[in-house]
This record gives sequence, C-alpha cells and structure tokens, in this order.
Amino acid sequence: METPKLILLTTTHRVAPGLLSWPAWEALRGAARVLAADPAHPQLGPVRQAGVAVELVERGSAPALARLLTEGGAEAGGGVVWLGSPDGDPGLTDALARIAVEQAGQVPEIEVLPGSYDLPGARLLDLVSVMDRLRSPGGCPWDAEQTHDSLVKYLVEEAFELVEAIEEGDRETLREELGDVLLQVFFHSRIAEEHPEDAFTIDDVAGDIVEKLMYRHPHVFGDVDATETAQVEANWEELKQAEKQRESVLDGVPGGLPALAYAAKLVSRVRRAGFTGVPDAPYELPAELTADSAGTLLLAVAQRAFDEGVDVDAALRAAARGYRRAVRAAEGLPED
Repeated sequence: METPKLILLTTTHRVAPGLLSWPAWEALRGAARVLAADPAHPQLGPVRQAGVAVELVERGSAPALARLLTEGGAEAGGGVVWLGSPDGDPGLTDALARIAVEQAGQVPEIEVLPGSYDLPGARLLDLVSVMDRLRSPGGCPWDAEQTHDSLVKYLVEEAFELVEAIEEGDRETLREELGDVLLQVFFHSRIAEEHPEDAFTIDDVAGDIVEKLMYRHPHVFGDVDATETAQVEANWEELKQAEKQRESVLDGVPGGLPALAYAAKLVSRVRRAGFTGVPDAPYELPAELTADSAGTLLLAVAQRAFDEGVDVDAALRAAARGYRRAVRAAEGLPED
C-alpha cells in the first residue's frame, strides 16, 4: 500500500498568479485532495481554472491545522496538497514535526514544495504596496499630507546620514540608511502618481533610469569599445552633453550643493572636459586672510585635490571628525 503523502506547497504573492513550477502543477493535478484556507489566496483562481478542485477549510490554530492535514491525507488514501497561506502559516511546520514524532509511522510523508520563487528585487513590490497603503484613505494621516516640498529636508538628511555610514564603515547602519534613502524615492514616486496633469509612477522612474544606464553604457550594451575607466568617463560625459544639449561644461551642476562640494563639482567638470580657458586659483596662504582670499585658497585646494585623486569634501569631513574626537578627548569625554 502506497504511503500517503502531504505536500506543503509554498508560493509567493510577488509573482503573477498561476506562475507555478512544473513540479507544483504535477503535485496539484496528481493529489487526491487539494486544501486551502484563504478564499482570497492569489493562486486559488488560476488553480481552479486549470481544472484542479480546491477545498476550503478552517485554518484554526497551527496544531489543529496540522491534525486536519495529516488526518485528511490518511482519509484520502493518497496525496494531499496544502496550498500554503500567504502569511506562511506560522507554527504549522513545528506542529507537524511534533505529530510526526508522537505518531511515528502513522502520519503521511511530508514534503515542502516551493511552487514559486521571489526574483531579485521582489521585495521592492512590498514597498510599493506599503507606500500605497500609507497614502490611501484609511492610511497614515502624516504620510498622506506630505508633498515633494515637505520631504526635501528628509531626503537631504537621509543622504548625509548614508554618507556618514559609508565613511565610517558601519555596515549595519549602511543597510538601514540605504533603506531610508530608498524610501524617499518610493515616497516621492507615490506622491507623483497623484498629480492631476503630469502623473508618473515608480515604474516610470525605474524605466527611465534603465534606459539612461543602457544609453550611457554603449561599451556594455552596444558596440562601443571602452576598456579603460578614462574612456568610460569620457564617453559618459560626451553622451550626457549631447543628451542634455548643454552649452557649458558647467551646466547642470546644482548650485544648492554645500560650498566645498559645489567647488569640487565645478573643478571636476572643467578637468574632465579638458577645458583650459581659465587659470587655476593660486595655491598659497596669504599673509592676511580675507573672505576673497579664503575662497580663492579653498578653490585652489579643490583643484589640487582633484588632480591628486582626493575627494576634498570627504577629506574635510574626515578631518572635521578627527578634530571633534580630539576636542572631546581634551575635554575628558569618550568618543561618541
């Protein structure tokens, strides 16, 4: 006599309903009984449309569900497939393990069969869903009131917190701050969906950046030859110049950058373009420092730093952090 079999079929809601593996479809079609508890299960419709009868049962507690499934398999005289609930049926596998130990030889053979898998990036769909819930009626009043303008300060703060985590080598904080910056992108995209005249979605945002990356990497996605970093950067700047139809090599540098970062970006643009129309600022400390001479000196430092491959903005932040530690040490305080 064939040993009854209980198959726990797991699926993910992050793929289109009905996209199940071939072993999953074979198990569903070959089972004596197919059971499920959630009438809104995303796979329920496609499975029934494929001609597979699915019985809805009361899930109850994990031990009760475990007993129902093991006894159902024995009563069916064959295999039973449990169409796992979207929440993963918490506690079910532990309850089945206890029954298997307590009733050794009297329960069906149990197999966990993944019917569908999450692809890389699939959890981004959950973030889309969460943001939609927060912005929709019945969601969060604070989130619903936010605008692109009101979120600017948070975007800036999160970006700088991410920079700090990177520069300090804090992997745990890096992961968290990346999530916070990602949230800002999704938040702004969700707000953009509601624009009455020029709406766009997170898919539009992602699609645009995919197209841009492919266009600006012809050495990867096209037939342009570029094996050195310098060639890649030159191609990038040339394509960007043509794409944006810029008149000046400095067009597009945001004036709202912090002063030193702004200077460094201007120098970077000039150097990469090979522009020699203006002389470098004098790199010397004047006898008397004024606002003008201080600015000129800092610009000269930015130019020299670029030529030496130094990120002058990051270098100053690192020096400032060291200065802060030294001051706290002189005050008899520990590092924070």
